Amino acid sequence: MATAEERDGVRLTSLDSPLGDGLEVTKRDLVDHVDAFADRLLPLLAERPLTIKRVRPGAAPFIQRDVPKGAPEWVRTVPTWSDRARREVHQVLCDDRRTLLWLANQRAVEYHVPFSRVGEEQPTGLVLDLDPPDGADFTAVVRAARLARQVLTDSGLAGAVKTSGSTGLHVVVPVHGSSPEDVAAATRALAARTERLDPAVATTAYVLTERGDRVFVDSTRSGRGTIAAAYSPRVRPGLPVSAPVDWDALDDVRPGDVTVRTAAERFGDADPWAAALPQPQRLPDDLVAEGHTIPIARVQAMHEGRRRAARARAADEGA
Repeated sequence: MATAEERDGVRLTSLDSPLGDGLEVTKRDLVDHVDAFADRLLPLLAERPLTIKRVRPGAAPFIQRDVPKGAPEWVRTVPTWSDRARREVHQVLCDDRRTLLWLANQRAVEYHVPFSRVGEEQPTGLVLDLDPPDGADFTAVVRAARLARQVLTDSGLAGAVKTSGSTGLHVVVPVHGSSPEDVAAATRALAARTERLDPAVATTAYVLTERGDRVFVDSTRSGRGTIAAAYSPRVRPGLPVSAPVDWDALDDVRPGDVTVRTAAERFGDADPWAAALPQPQRLPDDLVAEGHTIPIARVQAMHEGRRRAARARAADEGA
């Protein structure tokens, strides 16, 4: 039988039904998690246009930027331009508990936010997203994270680390006083310096087939990109959570250690992410300057793909 209850004026439905196909949790597990972590999630989501990933039984998970249909009038939104949809969409601003509960009731599992707040152009941080190759042991990601931390130290910066909630790690650096373009450039420079420190462990190669067995140091999420918020669940079996990690405890971390069913017991009332984040820092001029000499990986890969396709067509025509 479908179960329903009300919290903070939000009617929650089908709580004891499976959340989605193959996820091995109920809708209640998701709702209870976001409710338990609302005081820690909301400061990370507030005033930032939200991108969510939703699930439905019998359907594939899907990304949604536009506000879900049927949203209550008290759900705040902000108009933004969607390049993918080629139209203006209205993204949710999740500033309070009832909006968070309403989103969870819509089976919104993942909560992705930009680094800039509404009405502010300057990003508040940057991220190095460490993505291991398929089948790699997690120790490879830990090695890459330590390289990234060394690069930050050498550059006069400090960061915090968390699991992505998937297979990798996020190294996050709070910043202030720079444009999105300069923050994106600095992130490219940090990624390149990480690769140079040990190219056998880390790579900035955007094309998957060029990475080999190395950890991809993805610099493309900074500037105008988004990041899964700390404490956000991810759409994977058991709903693992993007969990803060102490730098000294990385050797003991494994993907999926923290899930919506274990996070409350693991962290209690503590907020280790807020405690781990350093104060916002100004980006060094030399880091920004170096980054502006490095091509944007996604654009470079696109141009290279077009060049390869053109060479292939020319070879076929000449055969």
